[in-house]
Amino acid sequence: MESRKSAKKAPQKDKPARNGKLTLCGTTFSVLPLYLFTLAFVLAPLIYMFVLSFMQRGGSWGVEMSLSFDNYLRITEPVYLGTFTESIKLALLCTLFVALLGYPFGYFMARLSPLWRQRVMLLLIVPFWTSSLMRLYGWIIFFRANGTLDHALMGIGLTQGPLRLLYSYPAVVTGMVYALLPFMAYSVYASAEKLDRSLVEASRNLGASALRAFFSVSFPLTMPGLFSGIVLTFIPSMGLFFIADILGGSKVVLVGNLIQEQLMRAHDWPFAAALSVCLMALTSIFLFLYSRLTRALGSGGELEGLV
Repeated sequence: MESRKSAKKAPQKDKPARNGKLTLCGTTFSVLPLYLFTLAFVLAPLIYMFVLSFMQRGGSWGVEMSLSFDNYLRITEPVYLGTFTESIKLALLCTLFVALLGYPFGYFMARLSPLWRQRVMLLLIVPFWTSSLMRLYGWIIFFRANGTLDHALMGIGLTQGPLRLLYSYPAVVTGMVYALLPFMAYSVYASAEKLDRSLVEASRNLGASALRAFFSVSFPLTMPGLFSGIVLTFIPSMGLFFIADILGGSKVVLVGNLIQEQLMRAHDWPFAAALSVCLMALTSIFLFLYSRLTRALGSGGELEGLV
């Protein structure tokens, strides 16, 4: 009798194990398309680009299978190193202006009432529902000679004739700041919204002024959002070649412009791949430094506003 009872109970003990196996199989099959997509469209192109960077240019649109470091040695030439240097300078300048404009915007947006907060967020994002090219052509109308800006400046008597702002360095900086400003504003907003206002009130009750309370309490607690905005601004600004093309003409050349030129005009795919690998290495180093810094500050290394 006891053996029969134990035989009847045995299948019941196997049910949790079977359910666990079914759950594991279901989880595996559910994430398998994600792994296949990542392998086919992310990892495989990166491997192809890395291998291609060691090859040599053949004929028109051709590649020779002779492996060497010539493409990377070519990057050390002054003209190409200068392009990387100018790209980094422009990225740092754009990041500085975006931080100066985006941090106060995101911080005070978090302090608005829910209704006005939604309205301001909508006003910030509505222009980006249209094509970025159309918005940049709007800046061409604004900056061109005898355009909107010239008429306004001459109307108030600040200038006597038209300025030549289009196809210049300031025009490129303005276009990049305009394109990247929402990334900083939303990152700071996501961090400022989590800010415990009772800490600010406590510092004020202890005698701190509004400015001192901000720099001793609010600013340190919103630094993760600021760092996230810096990452989301600095990295794209090194490769926004279409902004440099439209607003800078041929006067401002970024690494992205150089890669496009090597691909579409010079048809030197291996050298373009080597430039891309170097650019990816620079951004990876920047992300690594950001991760170490945010972990040291205790924020976990996550990007505010995206995670």
